[in-house]
Amino acid sequence: MSNDLNGKKKFSRREFVKDASLAAGSFIIVPRHVLGRGFVAPSDKLNIAGIGVGGKGGGDLKEFSTSPKVNIVALCDVDDRRSAESRQRFPKAKYYKDFREMLEKEKKNIDACSISTPDHIHAIATLSAMQLGKHVYTQKPLTHDIFEARLLADAAKRYKVVTQMGNQGGSSDGVRQAKEMYDAGMLGEVSQVYVWTNRPVWPQALPTPTGHFDVPSELNWDLWLGPAKYIDYHPSYLPFNWRGWNAFGTGALGDMACHLMDPVFRLLPIDFPTSVECSIPTTWSDDGKQAKYPDGYPSASIINLDYPRKDGKGNIKLTWMDGGLLPMTPDELLDGEPFGGPDGGALFIGSKSKMLVNCYGENPRLLPSSLMKQEMPKQVLPRVPEGHYIQWVNACIAGYGKATTSSPFDYAGPFTESVLIGNLAIRSWSLEVPNAKSRRDRFPGRKKLLWDAKQMRITNFDDANQFVKAERRSGWGLDGFK
Repeated sequence: MSNDLNGKKKFSRREFVKDASLAAGSFIIVPRHVLGRGFVAPSDKLNIAGIGVGGKGGGDLKEFSTSPKVNIVALCDVDDRRSAESRQRFPKAKYYKDFREMLEKEKKNIDACSISTPDHIHAIATLSAMQLGKHVYTQKPLTHDIFEARLLADAAKRYKVVTQMGNQGGSSDGVRQAKEMYDAGMLGEVSQVYVWTNRPVWPQALPTPTGHFDVPSELNWDLWLGPAKYIDYHPSYLPFNWRGWNAFGTGALGDMACHLMDPVFRLLPIDFPTSVECSIPTTWSDDGKQAKYPDGYPSASIINLDYPRKDGKGNIKLTWMDGGLLPMTPDELLDGEPFGGPDGGALFIGSKSKMLVNCYGENPRLLPSSLMKQEMPKQVLPRVPEGHYIQWVNACIAGYGKATTSSPFDYAGPFTESVLIGNLAIRSWSLEVPNAKSRRDRFPGRKKLLWDAKQMRITNFDDANQFVKAERRSGWGLDGFK
């Protein structure tokens, strides 16, 4: 342990892991809070700590607190401005700026953590809580890079805690109805799926921000950066536009694919793709030259993913479109019928019929809509009337292995990998090979990239593999979780 410039104690990663291990090994049968890793006595309330409690994080805590079984006992946020509403709503909860300090000091008082930070903090915060035996609810996308997604899926099994990714549509009635329709054979064999969104609704395809700005007194900029490479503070990144910068966010894919692609993964027998290719629009600078903005995501993209069916019956192709791009309107869609919802949708192309669903899997309907007049299959899948948030709360109280959640990490991890493989293709798009003989050879990232899921790597363009696992700042590594 050392002191920062203000004389306050700060915890190194090594000290944190060491203390966590000692604490885990010294549990004895005394108070409820030390009964064991992930244990919550059935008669007790679930004590939840929030990591990232402004914006969506504050909304998540509000949802959890609707259950009489929940206590919000600790809050953590690097920005006093963003956390103000949650601190006012939960005045008895202790407040911290560094989640590592919070977990160290409150590990005996908390049973579970809600993580809703910028994407690049998800993995380290989630793993730190899991290692202490705390159940975790982590916002989508589950992680910032592919390596982290695989690590979290493995960690959930190792630490035996209840997990849930924050893609609330996974608990909706709509996606279950769609699954029942598919399983009843109403679509036939699905060979192609189109998924699209209106995102981004924040600035993308911009030059990297420059200029000097004073860090607001309410913000701990160094903690906000966390594992990301140190850069000077710029107001363009906060509080929301970080999503468009690859050091912190995951762009339109990370924001919406976990909602819009979720029905695809729940209905179809797929897990990891074998190939990915993308197309992004050319951006022009003010002087009329082609512009490259390697630090951010494009204004729009088309991603093509090829999945082998797990039952061995061929492949399924998935096409993702963002930035307002749309697939061709199906002939079966009648005039006046909406093509998806305001945030986007998914279109399944089957051998018998087509199915259209809105974001979160809502409003599944066969095309043409006249097919919906036929008898629908009986309900066979259990619904989640309590909703995504309280489902997780109840599962935490029941204990690991005694109740299910809709998006546990063994599902959310592989699903997130697919989302982030799309971003790997986007970031590989502009990588150049010096002295290439042709334009095609000069930009190999613009061809189909072949993905080996077992080895977690692109096999035909090695430079693309730099995007599988992000570099991390000293003190923010994940080695302690291996």
